Amino acid sequence: MFKHAPLIVAAALVAACTPAAETGPETGAAAPAETAQSGGDQADCLSRAYPEIGGPISLVASTGVRVTEADFKGKPTLVYFGFTYCPDVCPMTLQTVAAAYKKLPEGMAHPQTLLISVDPARDTPEALATYVSSKAFPDGLLGLTGTEEEIRAAADAFKADYARIEQPESLAGYTMDHTSLLYLMDENWQLKTFFTHQDTPDTIAACLQKVAG
Repeated sequence: MFKHAPLIVAAALVAACTPAAETGPETGAAAPAETAQSGGDQADCLSRAYPEIGGPISLVASTGVRVTEADFKGKPTLVYFGFTYCPDVCPMTLQTVAAAYKKLPEGMAHPQTLLISVDPARDTPEALATYVSSKAFPDGLLGLTGTEEEIRAAADAFKADYARIEQPESLAGYTMDHTSLLYLMDENWQLKTFFTHQDTPDTIAACLQKVAG
């Protein structure tokens, strides 16, 4: 599934929703840091556009309305796969995005931001609506959920991966390992670039301005 996008193959599966243990989705081996780098001198942010990443989605929004990719065409969209029970990586990532948006020049609109849940058993539209309303997260953040099949199809379209990890000793009972990347789709729902956990508000804001320019 990943053979056509070598950089995404190297991108992290977040073990137990923490950034410390990154593995390649296919092999479980440590991801080569140099291939997963983004921003800075490692790679221009506009050099990470793989045409095979991104595709159709059909999910239910936190507003209760079913949406497809067509609903987000016409302006850039930032897509993130995560879940509401994620203790650290997901909220930190969304806070980083919110901070990046605040660094954009006055008058520059930020992308529509989507959180696609990888935990449909717990992330109902109602649960997502409460979660995405946090003032620490980007304005207009929209949560998306669906059936197991619908979410897996969306993840496959983005060459993303996730897995349920049982934790019987915890109150939650389980957690989710998931690819932690931010996918920037253009107005035609084509991948423009992506960001990793190594990106900062500054690097994200700078790239968004470069994309807009």
